[in-house]
Amino acid sequence: MEKIAFITGANRGIGFETAKRLAETGIQVILGSRDLDKGKKALNELSSNGINVDLVKYDAFDQDAPQKVYDFISEKYKKLDILINNAGVLLTGNLFVTNCSTVSDKDIKDTFQTNFFSVISLTQKLLPLIKKSDAGRIVNVSTILSSLTLHSSKDSPISPAKEFAYNASKTALNAFTIHLALELKDTKIKVNSGHPGWVKTELGGPNAPVEVEDSYKTSIRLATLPEDGPSGGLFHEDDIIPW
Repeated sequence: MEKIAFITGANRGIGFETAKRLAETGIQVILGSRDLDKGKKALNELSSNGINVDLVKYDAFDQDAPQKVYDFISEKYKKLDILINNAGVLLTGNLFVTNCSTVSDKDIKDTFQTNFFSVISLTQKLLPLIKKSDAGRIVNVSTILSSLTLHSSKDSPISPAKEFAYNASKTALNAFTIHLALELKDTKIKVNSGHPGWVKTELGGPNAPVEVEDSYKTSIRLATLPEDGPSGGLFHEDDIIPW
């Protein structure tokens, strides 16, 4: 039976590349895009290269979005095998700041809405469809900057990157990964967080070492884990990142 995947924030960057690579394996991918026009542009670009994908509007700030996505997938596909919670924001535009004492209340709340609260709402709503899968996979796109262990360690390699709202929202996302994985441990569903690398996207900036074309690897691996694969971890490709 054909596998169905839904990827949020899939009209550009890491989400787009992940959608492309996943669809190339024969999985039916549904692009989630806040802006339908941009989503249609992404869909047309893939279609012009012989890659068949679908599209649905998904806005992390729309409280009705999870229900709308559920209705779309339920009516058309009846189940969901893979959910990749990829959409994310860095509102200050700069990872390399130390702003815990100055970040605005609005930036914290808006960042958490996209990077954390909306992920919970969407995942909870789609879980009944994922439970219909023979091998459900939930991938929460996180970051190495979520690691409290690395941030607090002496001579930490991530020490300069202290943008608080972004980092904290991804740490919270990891907590959701751990709790949901434990709740679903007796099912066939696996839940993991993934660090795609420091990627040359609008979020990552031009100095990032990883090209967008290579940003899909961790999400694809976690989305297609075998039955004996891990659940409840934070990974970069095959490497485990400490919480």
